[in-house]
Amino acid sequence: MKKLIAAGALALGMLGAPVIAQDSPFGTDADADYAALVWDVMVSSGFAGENGVMTVPYDGAPPHGMMLETFYTKATIKGHTGDLVIKRNYGPEGVDGSMILADPAKHLGAVTVMFRREAGYDADNANWFWIKFLPDGSLDKNPKGMRLAGRVAKGADVGCIACHSNEDDYLFTTDHITQ
Repeated sequence: MKKLIAAGALALGMLGAPVIAQDSPFGTDADADYAALVWDVMVSSGFAGENGVMTVPYDGAPPHGMMLETFYTKATIKGHTGDLVIKRNYGPEGVDGSMILADPAKHLGAVTVMFRREAGYDADNANWFWIKFLPDGSLDKNPKGMRLAGRVAKGADVGCIACHSNEDDYLFTTDHITQ
């Protein structure tokens, strides 16, 4: 009888034990810390913050924004130099370029970023590190409360990686961008 009670207690204990979920591919403290380094480089380079360089915004589309600015550059983070793609996402619907140029802060909804990390970071996805910042440089979150930094939505049918994986080197271009 003691063995039966012990086995029952063990089984109940297992049911009541916390379930350890698989590590999320994004939104970790390490991802947030790395994203903060990217933001700092963007601010010091003039691509983010109050005095960031402006270009003429062009027509956008969901999920990014009704009007966009995109910058292609390089940055060095923790000793690694990689490609840095910065997209300023403006809205709401009906906003136009002259309205944005007159008051960019009023219309900026988010800043989405891709930074190509060191080889081996995420070889399945060209080593891109994905970030969605709010205008103040804090990280945006998905509906489940996960911070949008790192391998955002890796393995999902929708999200950053799923959408961009259909493009050469995960990058979209427009008629407004020349290389």
